[in-house]
Amino acid sequence: MPIQWFPGHMTSARKKAAETMAMTDVVIEVLDARCPEASSNPMIRELRLARQRPCLRLLNKADLADADATKAWLDYYNNRQPGVKAVAISCKKPGDAAKVPALCQSLAPHRNDGTKPLRMMIMGIPNVGKSTLLNALAKKRIAAVGDEPAVTKQQQRIDLSPRQTLFDTPGLMWPKIEHDEDGYMLAASHAIGVNAVIEEEVASFLAGLLLARYPDRLTRRYGFATDAMDPASVIDAVARKRGCLVRGRNGEYDREKAAIVLLTDYRSGALGRISLETPASRQKALAQQIPSP
Repeated sequence: MPIQWFPGHMTSARKKAAETMAMTDVVIEVLDARCPEASSNPMIRELRLARQRPCLRLLNKADLADADATKAWLDYYNNRQPGVKAVAISCKKPGDAAKVPALCQSLAPHRNDGTKPLRMMIMGIPNVGKSTLLNALAKKRIAAVGDEPAVTKQQQRIDLSPRQTLFDTPGLMWPKIEHDEDGYMLAASHAIGVNAVIEEEVASFLAGLLLARYPDRLTRRYGFATDAMDPASVIDAVARKRGCLVRGRNGEYDREKAAIVLLTDYRSGALGRISLETPASRQKALAQQIPSP
């Protein structure tokens, strides 16, 4: 599913982020732990490498992700990417968020007094939890929080203490998602607005992945066996189990409604802890996939 999704405010956000990067010591990149690489904006990497800034990668929503997959991602980032430290957190847990400043400090130990305060910059794509993290760090509601992409529209500066300053940036997408699977993973995880995707296609992708990796989650949630099923039959089965019918169509399944049920159950964690990619699956997909034209 090739996606080109770059609202006008993101153009100005990218320019402002590049300016702020010049006076930033540590980049905090918030990722979705269920699909860390798919949710990593390549423009963020370009901006920070141009300024040679260290990066704290937060695999947020780790409570929704497969614990084994998350461990594999942490090993991958911490052992193979110089200048990067990765940790798994849930920004909704104040104790997890409270660890972030100290982790940033360890990446820039020379910035630790009133004359040279530690300057941190939160970056990431829409709807990965940046505003929730900011509010937890500030210990008050500063940023609007919502379950829709692109809630934050403007950059903010918050002085956490005389020694620590934090910049929050709007969710930053890149102009074109090169690989189809990345687009589907982002759409399934609600990082892309519904106006940019066809939800039934996204649900079909998710159903195929669940059949391949987590068939037991479908059985446990909806009560049907998955033997010999394909993605289309999964959506039909969800429609049947949840009573998703087209009004006035003699029992015809409402596949769009069933698709939304499946996606909502994944996003909320009702299906259980699920990861859409692992380092191994990522490498395999990149080796097999040709970028979208």
